[in-house]
Amino acid sequence: MKKENLIVFDIDDTLTKSEHQHQKAYVQAMKSFGITKINQDWKSYKNMTDSYILKKNYETNFKKKFSFSFIPAFEEKMTTFLREMPKTKEINGARNSVDFFMKETDYAICFATGSLLQPALLKLEQAGINFVPNLVETSNNLFTREEIVHAAIQKAKSYFQVKEFKNIISVGDGIWDARTAKNLGVHFLGIGNKNVSDFKEEGIQSHIEDWTKFNFEKVKKELEIT
Repeated sequence: MKKENLIVFDIDDTLTKSEHQHQKAYVQAMKSFGITKINQDWKSYKNMTDSYILKKNYETNFKKKFSFSFIPAFEEKMTTFLREMPKTKEINGARNSVDFFMKETDYAICFATGSLLQPALLKLEQAGINFVPNLVETSNNLFTREEIVHAAIQKAKSYFQVKEFKNIISVGDGIWDARTAKNLGVHFLGIGNKNVSDFKEEGIQSHIEDWTKFNFEKVKKELEIT
């Protein structure tokens, strides 16, 4: 089926039950490199991405400019810590929903996450989510969510050979996901109840508790997609 539209998936707590493990491994990795003074008020950061938060804490602790060249070693250490934790599980219904979009709709899929790449791939693999690595965009070389989602969309255009998607729906569990979608002018579907009050304040049009509650026709109606 020709793909004319696009779904952009966040990963942590959107497709995988992994935010807690992710944050724990992330902090452990920072400490292992001597970054011990860590601001863990994640919502206080301008950009909710692993690379940006690492940059801010790196510069606070070491009093020198951060370089992306630090990412590979940090990413390897963080992934090692993640592997030592219980395996990541899917958000209820996530696997079936991803397969639904790919097999039964004209919506292409891609993944845009503030996570670093190797941890992101590990979480998707452990949760049994069907994905193409080339369609996963992360924060390894980018600091902002807008850059990440935009890059994921460009990857999807290239992979599915689509010049422009008619409709793009971004799916995420965080207020930063909703604001990123708004900034990029794409539709947004909120998932999970953790940030539902923030979603309401942002005036989002469509929200589901988890993927078992997903009704695509209802979502399209709420988002006014014909």
